[in-house]
Amino acid sequence: MVKMGFRWYGSQDDPIPLKYIRQIPGCEQVVGALFDIPVGEVWPKKRIKALKDEVEAAGLKLEVIESVNIHDDIKIGLPTRDQYIENYKQTIRNLAAYGIKVICYNFMPVFDWVRTDMRFELPDGSTDLAYRHEMVQGTLQETLDMVTSQSEGFTLPGWEPERLSDLKSLFDAYADVDEDKLAANMAYFLQAIMPTCEEMDIKMAVHTDDPPRPLFGLPRIVKNAADLRRIAAMWDSPYNGFTICTGSLGENPANDVPAIIREFGAQDKIPFVHARNIKFMGDNGDFHESAHLSSEGSLDMYEIMKALHDVNFDGYMRPDHGRDIWGEVGRPGYGLYDRALGLSYLNGLLEALAKGSADTTETVVMTEELEMV
Repeated sequence: MVKMGFRWYGSQDDPIPLKYIRQIPGCEQVVGALFDIPVGEVWPKKRIKALKDEVEAAGLKLEVIESVNIHDDIKIGLPTRDQYIENYKQTIRNLAAYGIKVICYNFMPVFDWVRTDMRFELPDGSTDLAYRHEMVQGTLQETLDMVTSQSEGFTLPGWEPERLSDLKSLFDAYADVDEDKLAANMAYFLQAIMPTCEEMDIKMAVHTDDPPRPLFGLPRIVKNAADLRRIAAMWDSPYNGFTICTGSLGENPANDVPAIIREFGAQDKIPFVHARNIKFMGDNGDFHESAHLSSEGSLDMYEIMKALHDVNFDGYMRPDHGRDIWGEVGRPGYGLYDRALGLSYLNGLLEALAKGSADTTETVVMTEELEMV
C-alpha cells in the first residue's frame, strides 16, 4: 500500500500546523527535515529525536527526510569532499536510529528548483508557481534578485541566503565541472555512502532536476531516463534509487513519465514519488503548476498512477506544489488547501485502480470456473 505524506517545514517556519495535516484523509506521513542545520554538518540525534517526537505526538509518522543536502565540495569534487561524505554517513546512521527509511536529495549545482513567478495568476483568480525561460536569460544576479524578491520572507529550498551570499565564488568553483565530471563526482559520493545505507536500511532517492535542462551554464545530470540509467549503474542496489517527481520530469515533453516509472519501478528503484501536474505555456519550455487533476494540466495523472499501480509501487508519495486558493497566501507552492485536495485526488485514483484490478481478477476467475463446468 502506498504511504501518503505531506511536506512540512517545521513548527517555527511552516504556517500549517501538524494538527491540520493530521485531518487530511489518507495522510499518515510527514515528510520533514532539519532545515536550519548548515549543509555538510552532521544532524544531531537529539534534534532528529525532537522532530520525530513532535510529529508522532500529532498522530503522524516520520519515515522520509527531504532533504539532507549535498555539500558543494562533493559536487565539485574538491579534496575536502571526503570529510563532508563522512559527515553525511554519520547523519545516515543518526537518522536510521529513529526509523527513517528514505532520504530524498538532489545533485543540482548551486540551485535547487527554479521558478520565475511565485504568484502566477490563473484565470480563476488562484495563483501558483511558473517558469518562463526568457526570464532567466538576463544576468545571474538579476535572476537571483527576481526569485528572492518574490519569496516574501520564506527561505526557498536550494536558495538559502547564506549559501548564495557570494554567488560569484560559487560559480567560479563550478567553472570546470561539466556533465561528465558532475556524474563522476556523484558516483564517488554514492560508492562511498551506499555500504552505510545498506547496513542502516535507508534508501537514497535522488530528485529529478527541476526544470530538467541546464541553466546558467551549469550542468544537470538527472534529467531523463538515460540519466537515471547512468545513476542506477553507479551502484546496483535498491538503496540507490530515485525520487520520481512527475512534474519536474514532465516539464520536458520528451520524457514519457509512465514509461520511466515502469522501467525503474520494475527494478525496485523508486522509494519516493512527488506527484504533481503542470501546464505548458507555448512550446519553449514555459509552464506553470496546476491543480493535480489530469483535466487541469498537461500530464495524464491517471496514466502516471496506473504505471505506479502496475509496478506494485508501495513506497512513499506526497502531493507536490499546489496553488494558492480560497484566500490562502503562505509559503509559495506549499499551501494547505490545494495540496490537501491533490492528496485526496491521488488517493482516489489509487483506490479506483486497486479496486478495478481486483474486479478484473474476480471476473477472470469466475469466467474460468464457468468454462470448466
